[in-house]
Amino acid sequence: MENTTTTTKRSSATLTLLALALSAFAIGMTEFISVGVMPLIIKTFGISLSTGGLAVSVYAAGIMVGAPLLTAVTGRLPRKTLLLAVMGTFIAGNLLTAIAPSFIILLAGRVVASFAHGLFMSVATVIASSVVAENRRASAIATMFTGLTVATVTGVPLGTFIAQHASWRVAFTFIAALGVLALIANFLLVPNDLPEPVAGKRGAIVRLLKDSRIRSGMIITALGYGASFPVYTYMSAVLTRQGWGASASVIILLVYGLAVAIGNTLGGRLANHNPLRALSYMFAALTVVMVAMLFGLANSTVGLVLILLMGLLAFMNVPGLQLFTMQEAEAKLPGDSQMASAFNIAAFNVGIMIGSFGGGQLLSHFGLFSTPIAGIIMGLLALGMTLRLMKTNK
Repeated sequence: MENTTTTTKRSSATLTLLALALSAFAIGMTEFISVGVMPLIIKTFGISLSTGGLAVSVYAAGIMVGAPLLTAVTGRLPRKTLLLAVMGTFIAGNLLTAIAPSFIILLAGRVVASFAHGLFMSVATVIASSVVAENRRASAIATMFTGLTVATVTGVPLGTFIAQHASWRVAFTFIAALGVLALIANFLLVPNDLPEPVAGKRGAIVRLLKDSRIRSGMIITALGYGASFPVYTYMSAVLTRQGWGASASVIILLVYGLAVAIGNTLGGRLANHNPLRALSYMFAALTVVMVAMLFGLANSTVGLVLILLMGLLAFMNVPGLQLFTMQEAEAKLPGDSQMASAFNIAAFNVGIMIGSFGGGQLLSHFGLFSTPIAGIIMGLLALGMTLRLMKTNK
């Protein structure tokens, strides 16, 4: 009887994690699809390439603001109720984007979807860890996050393909439809008897920002993760300028996503024991690739190789960045660890915003192939701060 009960619980947990992974897939797809469909959006609204980059940076800014603030505001709500509300907001944001009559309305839709993104990451992580045994929590969270990785590998090229053969509006409608499926899956498969949320103590934001190492970790997260985005934000334009056609660009985006997935997996293994040391190597390698891009990005063959190397390194630092911040928070401010997680999610997106904005400014003043300069600066700053933290380790 006990074995039957245990098997049932495991089956239920697996279904819950699959529902969360489907949600993460939809959310990951909407985060990065604007990179693939940007040329089409620019053509529709008659805007410049640098202005089109706001579709990326505004989304990142929404997560940056929404993740910590909405986590604090909604901390007392039942988790399943909050999850369903988040997915409803996500659907609304993508539908608004799909029907936007102007670029300003499109940006408004991106902001609504980004608020859902930031809050989802916070609540879904807690739900995933609460439906399994203590010794399987990390695996459960990893399973939920596979949705984001799969979205990078297949979702973004799929959305780009739909946009190129139908329209970018159909692509965002497709994402909204995925959100509906995820909402139904969450309603049916996420249990109703989840643990009640523990009310956080007041002043968590101030306490986290006062700690110099946690604060430095979040700055490193923004700089190191954002270092690839000055180029990545405008990658469709780069591929076009290199001479690749629409069909080839979709295949390249797919291969780029595979490189991201491989890099993310390797990064987790490399950062398990000493995240700071692993991060220092990653930032150094990414900076070297960015320097090489200044000289080789315009060449179709050399530039493509460099883009794929950037993909391998771009998300490799994510596990180490998250691990370092969480370790510091759990050791010093265990009661604020959930808020620390939300803050680090915000920091990732600060990096996206800084990187895409910096790339846009360089593009406007010096041309498309000058965008790696911003990545070099961000990579060097992240490397310097990481080496400094390593020296202060006891």
